Amino acid sequence: MPNRKEQILLEKQAEIAKAISHPLRIAIVDFLKDGEQCVCDIADHIGSERSNVSRHLSVMVNAGVLEHRKEGLRVIYKLKTPCILKFFECMTKCLKQQAKDNKKLLSAL
Repeated sequence: MPNRKEQILLEKQAEIAKAISHPLRIAIVDFLKDGEQCVCDIADHIGSERSNVSRHLSVMVNAGVLEHRKEGLRVIYKLKTPCILKFFECMTKCLKQQAKDNKKLLSAL
């Protein structure tokens, strides 16, 4: 059973995981890997309405994944901690391993 400090850490980690656990949010994080972008460019790249993208951005800002600043009328977003990209690299490796395992299973059938 985790102690109180460990429990708080686990809860905060779960909040971050929940904040990035949507395909659109993953696409946003991936787009921001090359640097900061305004909402309009993010929405165009993702192919979604600005209002929808803004809601997703807000979730990730509140979780501490992204940060933003105003530049005139534009709101610019960037990854607060770019190391989150390592998590996505790890997930890709997991998916590649699953594909290999499935290929082995398929060939065994």
